[in-house]
Formats: sequence, structure tokens, C-alpha cells
Amino acid sequence: MKNSLIIIPTYNEKENIALMIEAVLSLYNEVHLLIIDDNSPDGTASIVEQFQSQYSERLFIEKRAGKQGLGTAYIHGFKWALARDYDYIFEMDADFSHNPEDLEKLHNACLQGADLAIGSRYVKGVNVVNWPMSRVLLSYGASKYVRLITRMQIHDTTAGFVCYKSSLLRKFKLNKIKFVGYAFQIEMKFKAWLLKADIVEIPVIFTDRSRGKSKMSGGIINEAVFGVLKMKIKSLIGKLEI
Repeated sequence: MKNSLIIIPTYNEKENIALMIEAVLSLYNEVHLLIIDDNSPDGTASIVEQFQSQYSERLFIEKRAGKQGLGTAYIHGFKWALARDYDYIFEMDADFSHNPEDLEKLHNACLQGADLAIGSRYVKGVNVVNWPMSRVLLSYGASKYVRLITRMQIHDTTAGFVCYKSSLLRKFKLNKIKFVGYAFQIEMKFKAWLLKADIVEIPVIFTDRSRGKSKMSGGIINEAVFGVLKMKIKSLIGKLEI
């Protein structure tokens, strides 16, 4: 996984971040890891900084002034990565809901020609562990809704475990990405689809966090439901900037 960067946004992830750093950087000798921390009051950034002497050329942190949202964190990370000419750029959560061992599967898919590889919970049934049924139905239903509205042939439209080729990200107008919550994931996939990117879904098992608290909220859900419809309408009338 040479010339690859994994981006992990954090907010109050002190229970997970040390374990995640060790898991990723010990598993892959060449990969680099960028933590984007939104001024976590629990000291997440300090924990990352303690590991930087051990992984001085592979572990990086960008500290932001406050909680600004998942989407803006990834946009910040994308710009950071593109400025440093990484070839493969990953999105991943800090809480081990995404298995670090699956990173190689996404990388291999891009090596074989994909512009965007998605770690998919729904491409082969429903591969989710430890979620209550209400959460499974909400997530699965959201992906079905997005497919219906956008017509994208992607099963897991809200997935946050992905690998982009830098050549695809360079086609985006990153400053024009509108969503800041989990709908950011939908917007990126929809715009990649409009760009006629080669998109591949790789089946993975998603395991709900065992440490720390979820960042899901009602506002995030509303952004996804109403924002997707607005985004589709803009694309139909030629006013969606990619």
C-alpha cells in the first residue's frame, strides 16, 4: 500500500485512537495516517501526538478549532493529501466499525482499475454486527432511498469506508461540496457517479463501536433525507457543481 494515506476524523475518541493507530501502522508498513481532530475536549489530539515520535514519518495530525462536521474534516484531509501527491486516499472511522484488515481489499480494487472502492455493508445481504434492528433499518432504508432518488447503482450509498484514487479526487471542486454530516458520503458518491468514475463495492462486515459514543443526530438524518432530493433536482436542471 505504498503512497497511500488513511484519513481518520476524530472528536472525543480517546478510547479508540491509540488502538487504531497501532492497528493500522503496525499492519501496513508503508501506509501513512492523518488524524483530523476537531478540538476534542477528551484529549484525543494529545494521545495522537504521543505516538508521533514513534511514527515520525508516517503519522500526522491536523488540529481544527472546533467541531465542524465530518464532511469538512474529509475535505480538509483530501486537500492535505492532494498537496502531497498521495495516489490512494482512504476514509475510515476511528471506532473499529471498519476493520483495518479490510483496507487492503479496497486498495487492491483500486489497483485493479477502480477509481473509487467502497467497503460495502449491503452489496451481499446485510453485514452489520451489534446494531439494534432500528439502526439497521434506518441505514439500509437510507441507502435504498438514495438509490431510488439518485438512480446510482450503489448498494451502500452512506458508507464511510472508502478508497479514492487521487486522479478522481482531483476532478472534484472540493470547495463546492455542500454536506457536512454523513450526507457528505452520499454527495461524494453521487458526484463520482456523475463523473462516470469506475465505482466498485467490496463486501465488508461493519461492527458497531464498543467504546465511545456515536455522533449520529437528527440533524444529520434530515440533511440526508432532504439534501439528497435537492441535490438530485439540481443535477437535473444543470445547477449542481461537481
